Amino acid sequence: MSAKNKADAGPSRSELPGFETDSNEDNKCAKAATQRLSVGEIAKRSGIPVSTLHFYESKGLIRSERNAGNQRRYPRYILRQLAVIRVAQSVGLSLAEIRTHLDALPGDGAPTAEDWQTLSSAWRADLEERIAKMTTLKDKLTACIGCGCLSAKDCPMRNPDDHAAALGPGARAFDPQ
Repeated sequence: MSAKNKADAGPSRSELPGFETDSNEDNKCAKAATQRLSVGEIAKRSGIPVSTLHFYESKGLIRSERNAGNQRRYPRYILRQLAVIRVAQSVGLSLAEIRTHLDALPGDGAPTAEDWQTLSSAWRADLEERIAKMTTLKDKLTACIGCGCLSAKDCPMRNPDDHAAALGPGARAFDPQ
C-alpha cells in the first residue's frame, strides 16, 4: 500500500483508543497476575462471605499476604481456586480432600494449565469411584424401598442376631469397604 493510500485508510487498530498492541496486552496480563485484592474485593467477586474466606485460610485452602497496614491481600488467581473449592464441595469432596489436592498446586504463583490438568486427573478417578458407589447405593436402596419388609431372607438389611457386627463397624450391606 502506498503512503498516500495508507494515510487515506486512517489509523491502524493499535493507534485507536481501546486497541492495544500485543506487548500492551502482555503487560496487562503480567500486571493482572501480580495484582493483589482485598478480602472484601475477593468476597464480592467470588460471592463467598468474608468469614468463609477467613475459614478457608485457617484450613490452609487459600493463602494471603499482609500489606504494610497488616491487611490481607490475595493474588487475583485465588478467584479460580475458590471456584474450584466451591465446585469440589458441591460434589461431596471434604475440605481435607480438597486441601490435599490444592497442596499440589504451586504456592508461589498462579497455577498453570498443566497444574490444573494434574489436579483434574487426580479428582477424576476419585469422582468416578464415588459415582460408582452412589449408583450401587441407589440401586440397593431402591430394591429395599420396593421390598419394605426387612424380613425376607435375601434382604441385605436383614441382620438377625447381629451377625454383621463381626464384619466391623458401619453399613456393611451398603458399603462393604
